[in-house]
Amino acid sequence: MKKTTTTVIAMLAALGLASSALATMEIQKEYKAKDATAKCSTCHVAAMPKKGASDANDFGKKVQAAKGKDGKIDWAKVPAPEKKAAEKK
Repeated sequence: MKKTTTTVIAMLAALGLASSALATMEIQKEYKAKDATAKCSTCHVAAMPKKGASDANDFGKKVQAAKGKDGKIDWAKVPAPEKKAAEKK
């Protein structure tokens, strides 16, 4: 019984941590207001990341670092992402 309880508590804690790192629609809308050309690949390695299995690129890691305890992003701490060679043209 103790093993099951410990497993359930560990799974709930992992789920809570994982969900706090996900890009919410609110965060996406906030950034889209700053950069209308933003896509999922602006912050993520994959162009269309799967829920819970999304790796952040360098810019995405900067956004995560600027996220406060309340879940809000301090966009003043986030530098603009570098444009890729294909986007510069």
